[in-house]
Amino acid sequence: MTYETRTEGTIPTEHVLVCLSPSPTNRKIIDEASKLAKAFHANFTALYVSKTQEDNLPDEDSVRLQNNIRHAEDIGATITTVIAESIPFAIAEFARVSGVTKIVIGRSNTKRYHFWERQTVTEQLISIAPGIDIYIIPDSKTNSKIEQSSRFAEHIAPTGKDFLITTALLVGMTLVGICFRRLGFTESNIITVYIFGALLSAILTRSHFCSLISSFCSVLLFNFFFTEPRLTFHVFEPGYFVTFVIMLVAALLTGSLAYRLKDVARESAQSAFHTKVLFDTNQLLQKRRTADDILNVMANQVILLLDKDVIIYPVENDELGEGYIYLSDGDGNGTPFRNHDEDEVIKWVLANKKRAGATTKVFNSAKCLYLAIRINGTVYGIMGIRVGKKVLSSFEYSILLSILGECSLALENLNNEKAKEEAALMAQNEKLRANILRTISHDLRTPLTSISGNASNLCSHYKYLDDETREQIFSDIYDDSEWLIQLVENLLSVTRIENGEMQLNKSLEVLDDIVDEAIKHIDRNRVDHEIKISRAEDLVVAEMDAKLITQVIINLVNNAIKYTQKGSEIDISYGVKDDLVYVNVIDNGPGMDDNMKEHAYDMFYTGHNTVADGKRSMGLGLALCRSIVEAHGGTIEIRDNYPSGCIITFYLKKKDVCINE
Repeated sequence: MTYETRTEGTIPTEHVLVCLSPSPTNRKIIDEASKLAKAFHANFTALYVSKTQEDNLPDEDSVRLQNNIRHAEDIGATITTVIAESIPFAIAEFARVSGVTKIVIGRSNTKRYHFWERQTVTEQLISIAPGIDIYIIPDSKTNSKIEQSSRFAEHIAPTGKDFLITTALLVGMTLVGICFRRLGFTESNIITVYIFGALLSAILTRSHFCSLISSFCSVLLFNFFFTEPRLTFHVFEPGYFVTFVIMLVAALLTGSLAYRLKDVARESAQSAFHTKVLFDTNQLLQKRRTADDILNVMANQVILLLDKDVIIYPVENDELGEGYIYLSDGDGNGTPFRNHDEDEVIKWVLANKKRAGATTKVFNSAKCLYLAIRINGTVYGIMGIRVGKKVLSSFEYSILLSILGECSLALENLNNEKAKEEAALMAQNEKLRANILRTISHDLRTPLTSISGNASNLCSHYKYLDDETREQIFSDIYDDSEWLIQLVENLLSVTRIENGEMQLNKSLEVLDDIVDEAIKHIDRNRVDHEIKISRAEDLVVAEMDAKLITQVIINLVNNAIKYTQKGSEIDISYGVKDDLVYVNVIDNGPGMDDNMKEHAYDMFYTGHNTVADGKRSMGLGLALCRSIVEAHGGTIEIRDNYPSGCIITFYLKKKDVCINE
């Protein structure tokens, strides 16, 4: 997402990064960064660095952090959350990878992030990223204090199960130690047993407090059961105090390291899961070719991420469609749904292209959190999530925005593909129109010139022409006009087919009548060819548009006349084959090679055969025949006629005649 107030057409060369925190003054820092981004017409990113994915902050700080994130999002910032142990290093690395030129950060009031560090967070950032402009604004509260207090609160809140595990381990290790003492093992072996128990306690419990209890109790139990005098907390040898201290430190360090490894393992597992969700989302979206499929993928991935019910409202042409609910338990996925009580919230999100609903300041009494599925100002849908009263963590929200972004991009790509297809279709139609006009202007010139010349000759020299010459001129005018009529009929039919306006007026027709009617309109040049009709023995009836099928037969026969030599034979046969009616037009002309057969049905394709009557064909006949036959639910094919010639056959569905007596 780029900064919304950027001047139109300006390519940003600056990138402003603001650091987010739960601080009460962080909102001021965000506003200052926003002004800076606006002044430089820069990309604007808001970054939150967390040490854990779960963001275990106190409720007050968690709410404040979410409000700061939402505020940054509302003023046009791209929200990003990263997990890192070192905040300065994470900020510097993100800035380097993302091409950030300016960083806006709050000044920390603490002198050290850890007790062994000599620099504050801001000082470390300045030293790590010397090539980036860093703007430091005073901040009243530090991230370190918040995180330390939240972690401390987490560590001192053990559950009853943790206490039972810790107690059982202490009892078990004590019994093992007693067994070791009776078997003659030294005290160092027993100390190792207790340290092992502290390690197990750290692994099996969730609270650090249990590890502390285990460490202290291990020292006390070792003192009580295994040092002289036994069964008391007194010791005779002064060296035991050193042993106790070493044992306590070893147990504490062991437990701390175990907890650290557990945290790392948990964070790694969660990161792997979230990465897999994003990767799967990207892969699944690439395979989808409809908007509904893309929205379904997004809903299922959000459920996988948050385990909450999701509602999707598609948006088309800024109109809100019917909602579909996807339940986290898998029941009712994609079920139509509409909650009229929350229509006002949904319409507000659609109009303002911002989040609203539960856990927000806008319509916070709504049952769902609503977000716009949008990119580049275009809204493709509204997604509602039943979050209840629990605010999504910054990391969850960041992953959610990534999924929404992937979905929006997929929908935009889908629209771009449709636009390209429409543009290609329009270009093809324009090319077709241009070809028609060019072909008409070229091909109509010859017959019109002939008609005009012959008519002029009759007007000027009628009295001086003998009867035979006048008859020949009249015949030529008739032939040319018939050719023009046939051409116009084909052009009108092609136009109706291209515009989707061809309507079939079907009725039961006897094929004998259709063939006889077609023969009447065959080219007058048929006198130079021998045309035969092989009639079926039985009555052949089919449901068809008589006028259009007649036109098909006329085109096929005229096509055979044009491309065969004088004196050739043309045979028209028809009959019934299984549940189909077929019509064959067979000639013994030069035939077609494989390349001509492949393109025979293309408009304006005339091949390389010479037209026998000297008139140039427009190449519409076979294309029109196929369109008409397929509109009837039939098929047409071209085969070789051995030893020479072609067989063109079209098939229609047979229709039986029912006679009611």
